[in-house]
Amino acid sequence: MNQQIVKETFNKTLFLRSKSKVAKGWILDIMHCIDLIKKETFTLDDVYKFEAKLKLKYPNNNFIKDKIRQQLQVLRDKGIIEFVSRGKYKKINYGNI
Repeated sequence: MNQQIVKETFNKTLFLRSKSKVAKGWILDIMHCIDLIKKETFTLDDVYKFEAKLKLKYPNNNFIKDKIRQQLQVLRDKGIIEFVSRGKYKKINYGNI
């Protein structure tokens, strides 16, 4: 594996150090959901399919879909995924995270 890609990918995740345990949990859970989607380009609906599982993990959250969208924005802003068009995203070097 290219050492530069590994370094860049690692640096993309450094923002997690400054997050609270709950915030970190949400980001990591959404990253895991995205990882389970076996396509490079995926839709918001693909991620929404994990809503029931996330509701089990976060039973006090009544706004799971809102939280999913929020976390996708965080991942987009950190360069981990790319916004392609309305409701459509692309993994960026995702297999290396």
